[in-house]
Amino acid sequence: MRLIPGLVLVSAAVALLTLPEQGRPAPAPKDESAGPITPAQLKESGKNLLQVALAFHNYNDTYGTLPTNLLSKDNKPLLSWRVQILPLIEQGELYHQFKLDEPWDSDSNKKLIAKMPKLYAPVRVKADAGKTFYQAFGGSHGWLKTGARLPASFPDGMSNTLLVAEAAKPVVWTKPEDLVFDGKDVPALGGLFDGRFHAAMADGSVKRFRKGIDAAVLKLLIDPADGNPLPSDIGVEAEVQR
Repeated sequence: MRLIPGLVLVSAAVALLTLPEQGRPAPAPKDESAGPITPAQLKESGKNLLQVALAFHNYNDTYGTLPTNLLSKDNKPLLSWRVQILPLIEQGELYHQFKLDEPWDSDSNKKLIAKMPKLYAPVRVKADAGKTFYQAFGGSHGWLKTGARLPASFPDGMSNTLLVAEAAKPVVWTKPEDLVFDGKDVPALGGLFDGRFHAAMADGSVKRFRKGIDAAVLKLLIDPADGNPLPSDIGVEAEVQR
C-alpha cells in the first residue's frame, strides 16, 4: 500500500494530541449522561468519605489494626474492607448476613450485593447496581495490607497519605478489589466528578483535589512510606468540613 506523506504527518499529530499530558495520569472518562456537577453532589460524596474515614479510625481503635480485605487461610480473597466496616456505619444487621469465611461471589454472599448501603452508592454518575467508586490503595506501594494500623503503617504522616478515594471506575462493593499502586503507574481517580476527586486522608480528614494533579505528586500521596516531603501545592481544591 502506498503511503501519502501528508496523511502520515497528520495522523502522527492526531496521535500525539490524544496521548495523556506527560507527567500526569490518564484523565478519568467524562460521563456525558451525568449532567453538570452540583455543590450538593460534591458535599454528599465528601461527607460519605468522612463517615468511611471515621469507621476506619473506630475500627483501628477497637481491634488495633485497620480493616483490610478478608483472606482465607490459604490467602485467597474473600470480602472487602467495605464489608468489614458495616457495623461501624450503622449496618450491623447487614454485616451479620454475610458468610465471612466464604468469597464475595459465593451463593450466599452474592445475594447481598444488591443490598449495598447508600453510603457507598455513586452520588452522580450511573453505575451497575452494587458498584461503588470508593476504593483504598493496595499493591506493593499502597497501605492496604493485612496488619496495617494507625499510625505505624504511615511513617510519612497520616495527614500526608491517602486512605480511600473516588476511583475512576467502580467495583462491586463486596469484592476485595481496590486501586493498585506498584510505585510506578498511578491508578486512575476521579470517575464521579470528571477528574476532580475526594479522598480521605489517613488522619481522617477529607479533601477535594483538582483535576490533573501531576503523577509525581499523586505517588507521594499514595505511598505511605516513600520518605519524601510533599510540595507546598498538592492540588487541594477544598477541605470537607467535619
